[in-house]
Amino acid sequence: MGTTKNYIAFDIGASNGRCMLGKFDGEKLHLETINRFDNCYIRVHDHLYWDVLGLYENIKLSLRIASRNTTDEITSIAVDTWGVDFGLLDNNGNLIGNPYCYRDPHTSGIMEEVFKVVPRWEVFNITGVQFMTVNTLYQLMAIIRAESPAFKIAKTFLMMPDLINYWLTGRKFCEYTNATTTQCLDATGKNWAFQMLGDLGIPVDIFPEILKPGQIVDNISVHVREEIGLGEIPVIAGASHDTAAAVAAVPAYVENFAYLSSGTWGLLGVEIPEPMLTEQVYEYNFGNEGGVFDTIRLLRNMVNMWFIQECTRIWKLAGEYYSWEKIINMACDARPFTAFIDTDETEFLLPENMPQAIQAYCKRTGQNVPQSKGEILRTIMESLAMNYRYSFDILTNILGTPPEVFHIVGGASRNSLLNQFTANALGIPVAAGPSEATALGNIIIQMIAMGDVANIQEARSLLAVSFPTKTFEPRDMRQWDENYETFIGKTNLPPLDGESS
Repeated sequence: MGTTKNYIAFDIGASNGRCMLGKFDGEKLHLETINRFDNCYIRVHDHLYWDVLGLYENIKLSLRIASRNTTDEITSIAVDTWGVDFGLLDNNGNLIGNPYCYRDPHTSGIMEEVFKVVPRWEVFNITGVQFMTVNTLYQLMAIIRAESPAFKIAKTFLMMPDLINYWLTGRKFCEYTNATTTQCLDATGKNWAFQMLGDLGIPVDIFPEILKPGQIVDNISVHVREEIGLGEIPVIAGASHDTAAAVAAVPAYVENFAYLSSGTWGLLGVEIPEPMLTEQVYEYNFGNEGGVFDTIRLLRNMVNMWFIQECTRIWKLAGEYYSWEKIINMACDARPFTAFIDTDETEFLLPENMPQAIQAYCKRTGQNVPQSKGEILRTIMESLAMNYRYSFDILTNILGTPPEVFHIVGGASRNSLLNQFTANALGIPVAAGPSEATALGNIIIQMIAMGDVANIQEARSLLAVSFPTKTFEPRDMRQWDENYETFIGKTNLPPLDGESS
């Protein structure tokens, strides 16, 4: 057996970050947690910001821990984060202010202002991206509306992982998969949509070069090496958008598969070779985001585990803490199909009290109001599963044929009850896992970049051997079919033409 290769993956989500160590012994890939740290937005007056300097300090701390605990050399490093958020640098490379959190309300009403200059269909036809108020395009326009001085001194625009990579290496660039979440990128040209951005008054000279996933950026800088005590370790521009990394790690055994990257947000879609800029994709508000190795992720982005996270946060404030095992058991024991919520409603994006918001929605829509915590949790999970089916049916309409298998990857793939609900709702097998898909996708892109794995197909086969999935077969399909009609009727989702049953 040859020397073990060690890859460091920084996987930073909207609530926490992890430093993960991937160890490849030539036959299987093994994953270890080096360090975990919080990542929470900070409210200052009426705005929400990220503590990006705190994140960077935790990254350096994690590298120190890794250097102490790893006897073999570190092969490479890569960073992935959530999408849409960014930082601005001045002429000297200094960060201008604290980056906004995408949940900040400063983008309220911005979409309509954008469409007065560039019509909505034209924005989609150029970028191919799903319309959401959190998108970078509307955050940039919010800076203009606020008459902020930021653009007067801004020299460089960097997405969150690119900002961290700049501090690690000194090189300024934007990685492709994360850049596609901005709604500022030309979907077919795979470069910044300079004409559209200029028409909107956004300075186009701040946007840097775009690197493809899997390119070697540079070694970590002398400053970082001296501070941490590491050697010349390459930094890889991996799939720096966490969903792109997670999809790369789908251990698919058939070509015709759909996926759900399931965490705080849920991103449901398929891999395709070219962006689909059709009227059907536009009307259903799906989006085309960049995948790895010349693929496109045709997907729909939806609020997901945020519902449960917020409910448990509220209950914790009242002194009641529930483990995930307890949450699943409470939902399992609750009465089925009490009510449904439209999980895409904006009222659920940042409510003061999520349980009360859910109850208020059910009352307003003339449904039974879930009372117990178990009923609230089951309402969330059944509604999520139904929303997955709705998105799956849209994909079937767009593609003309249904995917054969549905893969759930990410942290919420460990939710066995929701996995079973999803199989019941979709009526096809659900393959759950790996739960650490984002970190694993980050690592396999590094392995390909460093020449240790030949291609994405070989990497996915390696993951299938190293991290077996669990399959959930559909049950009680007639009951779920009947309640699907109720779900459509109690939400604002329009019925689909040729809707599958």
